[in-house]
Amino acid sequence: MLKNNFENQEGILSIGGVSVEDLADKYQTPLYIYDQKLLKETIETFIGNFKSQVFDTEVVYATKAFSNLYVLGLMKGYDMYFDCVSKEEIFVALSAGVEAQRIHFHGNNKTREELSYAVDKEIGLIIIDSLDEYHLLDELLAEKNKKVDALLRINPDVKTDTHKFIQTSNADSKFGVNIRDGAMRDLIGEIVGNPRINLLGFHAHIGSQVKNAGFFEEEASILLDFTRQMEKAFNYKFTHINFGGGFGSKESIEDEDLDLGEFLRNFVKVIENLISKHDLAITNVGIEPGRSMISKAGSILYRVGSRKKTLEGLPLVFVDGGMSDNIRPSLYGAKYSAIIANKLNEETTKAYRVGGKLCESGDILVEDVKLPSPERDDLLLIPYAGAYTYSMSSNYNKLPRPAVVFVEDGRDYLAVKRQSFKDLIINDVKFEEK
Repeated sequence: MLKNNFENQEGILSIGGVSVEDLADKYQTPLYIYDQKLLKETIETFIGNFKSQVFDTEVVYATKAFSNLYVLGLMKGYDMYFDCVSKEEIFVALSAGVEAQRIHFHGNNKTREELSYAVDKEIGLIIIDSLDEYHLLDELLAEKNKKVDALLRINPDVKTDTHKFIQTSNADSKFGVNIRDGAMRDLIGEIVGNPRINLLGFHAHIGSQVKNAGFFEEEASILLDFTRQMEKAFNYKFTHINFGGGFGSKESIEDEDLDLGEFLRNFVKVIENLISKHDLAITNVGIEPGRSMISKAGSILYRVGSRKKTLEGLPLVFVDGGMSDNIRPSLYGAKYSAIIANKLNEETTKAYRVGGKLCESGDILVEDVKLPSPERDDLLLIPYAGAYTYSMSSNYNKLPRPAVVFVEDGRDYLAVKRQSFKDLIINDVKFEEK
């Protein structure tokens, strides 16, 4: 368990050279903790291994996984691009100093206001998701007398072995246009002939937490064969392709982990061979890591409160957060691990459930984990929780959103302040008798 920048200092967990006891005292709990050095190393793994002598490469961070001014400010120092799925995510990225040309705009229901905002800000790329969206974008571009670069999102019908909620390429998917939809070819022909939209190529995404490399190879084979068909059909050279993300990242300590460096190098070779096989004009290939870039760097730290034995099931140990700061176990069965971070030297012989304090029966963070005997005020840490936790956090039960800190080389850096009582009502309007 104690890998990367996790250390056991006389039974107390230290992350990035900073004791979790010190962090809990300074910032309170629950607390999101990000290992800054590990995040940097992961970014460098993606950029350093997704390289080719045949085409240019783009590593595009999916900001929905976790974004704020601090983390995007850190990331913009690397040769990266940023995928946003709302005008608000675009706003945050721009506010963090990200260049507009390095932003891609994604999403299945972009509004007129959002598309107008993206066009006015001159972001680098729009991923068109549907026929309806194409017509809306075309109408706006005509009004503004502007032109954009675009990709069209295609569903290659690759059925992964993950939870249904994180499969994104099935025939019933809410995203993109299915590769078997006959109307899709007419749409491509219309976009190709549109002087206001420069259709660079295609985008696909097969789902999340995919650890079988064969699914990505299947995606590449289908999408590049499709690209060749479209080149012939319209006598048009497509130069860009983006295979999305979804590269599996461990969530529990026992999980198998994807060797990112090896996978990326092999994936590049697969793509190179397929481009050569189909004699394609592809000059730019992108991927879109989100979870796999940020997840392992993040942990959530809690304080233990009550304990309870029930007539059935494992005994419960409760913490001072729950589904308001990590809804993923309740939403689609994400399986995390936990450790008592101030009792690393004690034996873990008994199994527990880790429950949250939210007023919901489904507020269980970990269903089955062995822990040393937990006591009130112990510190419980859930590792590998850096993605889709803060992003999906809420004020349910009026709990404040936790603070976010980054740690590296013995120093801690506040990235997001903990919400206060006043923050909870800052947008409320009081009732007044009329």
